[in-house]
Amino acid sequence: MRLPSFALVACLLPLAASAEVVDSGPSGFTLENSAVVDADPDQAWKALVGDVGRWWPADHTWWGDAGKLSIEARAGGCFCERDGDRQARHLEVVFVDPGRTLRLAGGLGPLQGMGLHGALEFRLAPVEGGGTRITLWYRVGGYSPDDLSGFAAVVDRVQAQQLDGLVQFLAAHETGSAAASGQGN
Repeated sequence: MRLPSFALVACLLPLAASAEVVDSGPSGFTLENSAVVDADPDQAWKALVGDVGRWWPADHTWWGDAGKLSIEARAGGCFCERDGDRQARHLEVVFVDPGRTLRLAGGLGPLQGMGLHGALEFRLAPVEGGGTRITLWYRVGGYSPDDLSGFAAVVDRVQAQQLDGLVQFLAAHETGSAAASGQGN
């Protein structure tokens, strides 16, 4: 089995989020990555859906510009990338509970071209004492002539990188907000 070169590079990146391959087998896998941020669930939600082009890693887009990404947070909405006539539907929004859960369906990146399907969820939960735990959960399955368990660790690392982008964006946004209000050092 050959893996795309970007996926192999992703395996070498340091990560801040906790990552776990929950299960894997020849026909699919389940991944879970989570991190705690200092933002409340509403702030995290706004960044998740409204600022995806500012936190999603550009090297995990089709045309290298995360600013072309958008999420329509409504059932049937699109997590899309649009660059003029070049367009990609990364995932379809299938469930929205603002400030709590965003569920999308489809295959990300090369999984889409392999004909695989998945359910991806961003789960937001308040943390006692303040902040929000963001969990990125992804279950992928479908027919493939390759053993899909071999993809689990690679996709997990990419998912952790994506979640880390959101975490870093929220941390920078919180720092900027504190400095703007005179609460920074």
